[in-house]
Amino acid sequence: MRKLFVFNMVSVDGFFVDSEGDMRWAHKNDAEWNAFTSGNASGSGVLVFGRITYELMASYWPTPMALQNSPVVAKGMNEMPKIVFSRTLDKVSWSNTKLIKGDLAAEVRKLKQESGPDMVILGSGSIVSQLTQENLIDEYQLALCPILLGKGRTLFEGVQAKMNLKRSNSRTFGNGTVFVCYQPVA
Repeated sequence: MRKLFVFNMVSVDGFFVDSEGDMRWAHKNDAEWNAFTSGNASGSGVLVFGRITYELMASYWPTPMALQNSPVVAKGMNEMPKIVFSRTLDKVSWSNTKLIKGDLAAEVRKLKQESGPDMVILGSGSIVSQLTQENLIDEYQLALCPILLGKGRTLFEGVQAKMNLKRSNSRTFGNGTVFVCYQPVA
């Protein structure tokens, strides 16, 4: 059975995007963090997006600028299989991308039952929130950035029920970012 992970940057005050929907605040430019993210991007797995994050990622990673700025990450992002959940998109153009228009929770349940590589959600707060409510996420991998945004959107906007989590891994980086993994307590 496949697992579903979330990997997202969050501010100390709990936001994954600022009040304008922007995440530029989360971009780090130091060797230790870049090596960590490059290692993640070169791994195997399936990337999962909602429409907004898909459009943002597809507008950058296939470009010459991305290949110049982050060649290892760009190569991984472009080669990895991707799934985008959207009720409004009619087609996708980014390489190795599959569009799924059906019921999000039902489709993810089917995907998790299939054999194949694990899946990771990047960005896509509404997807994270909906799948959290359905207890379909196996691990939350959060990079806590040393910044306060004051306003923004949380990954868990709309989640109604309390969910206990247990820490499964953590790492602190020299740039002040703390990477922490949580799994739901059964």
